Amino acid sequence: MQPKKSTTLSTWELVFPNDANPYGSMFGGNLMALMDKVGAMAAGNYAQRIVTTASAEAMDFKSPIHVGEQIEILARVVATGRTSMVVKVDVYTDNPLTGERRHAITAHFSFVALNNAHRPTPVPPLLVETKEEKRDFEVAGIIQGKAKMRRERIAETEEKG
Repeated sequence: MQPKKSTTLSTWELVFPNDANPYGSMFGGNLMALMDKVGAMAAGNYAQRIVTTASAEAMDFKSPIHVGEQIEILARVVATGRTSMVVKVDVYTDNPLTGERRHAITAHFSFVALNNAHRPTPVPPLLVETKEEKRDFEVAGIIQGKAKMRRERIAETEEKG
């Protein structure tokens, strides 16, 4: 399979009162669902396959998102395995009344490409060229390594249990 360049997928949402807690900040779970959806679309477009979410990793909330703000969700495949992809998802919030733009959250999601029988299937290797792509690829490797260690520790604990 030929290496392939990843492109960024972007979408916008408006935060309504039903998306928020009593303090007017967006529920993290609602935001995670939106991020997972956009991440899945980015992974599916890259692999040209159906994908399924394998994990959500390294979710770093940087600032709250308030009712009435517009959010931009950006997703891009930043690393690939044989059948899996790591997608970096960034969320920015824009306040239409003040013009302020803030980086609200970054997360990394792992997706697995599926064939027509819903079994894991190979994805193209990622073409990593720019300085930013190399940095994102390195960060994805760190995140994947920590996730693997976490899974192994949990499995050891369950075996002892």
